[in-house]
Amino acid sequence: MRPRLPPLNALKAFEAAARHESFTRAAEELCVTQGAVSHQVKALETELAIKLFSRERQRLIITEAGRDYLAVIRDALDRIAAGTERLLQRQNAGVLTVSTSPDFAAKWLVHRLGHFAEAHSEIDLRVSATMHHVDFAREEVDLAVRHGDGNWPGLDATRLCTERLFAVCSPKLLSGRRRIGGVADILRFPLIHLDSRSDWADWLRGVGIDDADVTHGPVLNRASMVIDAAINGQGIALARTTLGAWDLINGRLALPFPESVPLSKSYWIVCPKATASLPKIATFRDWLLAEAASDLRLLKSFTGTSKAAKRR
Repeated sequence: MRPRLPPLNALKAFEAAARHESFTRAAEELCVTQGAVSHQVKALETELAIKLFSRERQRLIITEAGRDYLAVIRDALDRIAAGTERLLQRQNAGVLTVSTSPDFAAKWLVHRLGHFAEAHSEIDLRVSATMHHVDFAREEVDLAVRHGDGNWPGLDATRLCTERLFAVCSPKLLSGRRRIGGVADILRFPLIHLDSRSDWADWLRGVGIDDADVTHGPVLNRASMVIDAAINGQGIALARTTLGAWDLINGRLALPFPESVPLSKSYWIVCPKATASLPKIATFRDWLLAEAASDLRLLKSFTGTSKAAKRR
């Protein structure tokens, strides 16, 4: 068993009194009364059965035993202070491991990592792109960006932004003889599908076009691939706000018309509740939210809204 240690407050009172050779000045440093310091030191002397100070003519004089003990206590307190500082530095800085989906990493995060590194050089960011939901209890991951409804019991979840689904294409398709003048005109172009051909049928019904023939165009299994195919001029794709924002803002994509539908699911910033307030996690979360908010402000000049029901 660990030997019994004197109370920390008594040791702090003794160290401050010995350093100042004054109960009064020690009390001022510790923000307590002079009587409290005197009481703590007397209690320590009683527990140790050793006289640490001599009181002579209203002067406080440390004894030889007290001087020896002061060296031990000062070294111990210095070690505690240094260890605490290192711990706080690790919480504010150091490695931050983030898990995201491959699509979010490719179409949203990677483009912005340089900005984060410039603003927060003290944080060593590690990004892991994976499809599975990370197990924070078993994996060395600090924070994740997940797509869903935000319902993950036991985790702190903050919505990155609200999202809509809109049609996107290469700016080249908005000029020339085959230019797009309205929603119905997109049926004259290849439609780029995600996973199945139901995505376009659902979206068109949401903007008021029923029974459209959406059997043409390639089917891809990654949202980032769908967007890149649209950028390359291979047809018209559907993109959610988050994944399409960077390419729209930077002119690689264009909106052929303003119609869009709201989405019930979005991206969320998640981490264990116990670590949600750690400085390096809070810093990265705030940066993510600021970047997403900036995207929405810039996208206002591109996007419109519709009265369509939420896409499931």
